[in-house]
Amino acid sequence: QAQLVESGGGLVQAGASLRLSCVSSRGTFNLCMGWFRQAPGKEREFVATIGWGGGNTYYADSVKGRFTISRDNAKNAVYLQMNSLKPEDTAVYFCASVQTSSRYDIRTVASDYGYWGQGTQVTVSS
Repeated sequence: QAQLVESGGGLVQAGASLRLSCVSSRGTFNLCMGWFRQAPGKEREFVATIGWGGGNTYYADSVKGRFTISRDNAKNAVYLQMNSLKPEDTAVYFCASVQTSSRYDIRTVASDYGYWGQGTQVTVSS
């Protein structure tokens, strides 16, 4: 049974917006959540992370100011709002979770995360 399930990917033109969702079957309380992406032929890279309290976030420089991570613990969900999309944002986007003791704890390293979703494809055409 999948622990994390992503949705919301698709094919859009440059400048458009998409909102990715990730639902956790284990709930999201005490879980730091992160979004990563992997483009063809490239390594998986960090995109954004949010502490389980929701008040602490961190972004990769490449998406800062365009993407917003948020969460709704009542819905066991985390979101990634992506605005002003660029062709270089094309990738498979993965949701990941890791249990942390502090509501402010955030993680940017993929190996810190214990659970991963199957990914959702985002394609941005020029």
